[in-house]
Amino acid sequence: MAQEIEIEFKNLLTETEYEQLLQYFEFKKEDAIIQTNHYFETKDFKLKEKNSALRIREKNHLFQLTLKEPHPEGLLETHDTLSEAEAHSWFNNDIIPKPHVAKQLNQLGVDFADLHYGGKLSTHRLETTYKDTTIVLDYSSYSNTSDYELEIEAKNKNHGETIFNNLLNEHNIPKRVTPNKIKRFYSTL
Repeated sequence: MAQEIEIEFKNLLTETEYEQLLQYFEFKKEDAIIQTNHYFETKDFKLKEKNSALRIREKNHLFQLTLKEPHPEGLLETHDTLSEAEAHSWFNNDIIPKPHVAKQLNQLGVDFADLHYGGKLSTHRLETTYKDTTIVLDYSSYSNTSDYELEIEAKNKNHGETIFNNLLNEHNIPKRVTPNKIKRFYSTL
């Protein structure tokens, strides 16, 4: 599928809160999947202006290009698969247009020629299903910074929000303003 709607709820965590949720969900740190997000933007931040973000996610030696745009229900994600050679070409600012993302960028008025590689963020990710949602615990490192994050992905906005709020309340975790990973990454440059 080239496009999907992502409904998710996020909250930054302290290391103590992260450890508490690791125990609650019986996660083992050594089971974490490591993924790296490589971020792209124009020099004048046209994607940010449009509340959009572009990344290549590298996971298990596979590379997926994803454009995230605002959508009334969450985020509209548009995907294209890249070969390893194509991905490395992108990392070297030799950006090769891909059909699905190119169409969406064109609608946003963003030219592939204006895109530049910004850098990467690596995440140790643990996931499980919980009450018809997906619980994600992330430990991310980037630009000499690290953070911890809870994400809840849901098929339905109301259900996801209920599970999210209940989980935070049950564990006495305050709700925090949580910019997405690309915003956190670019804020450290």
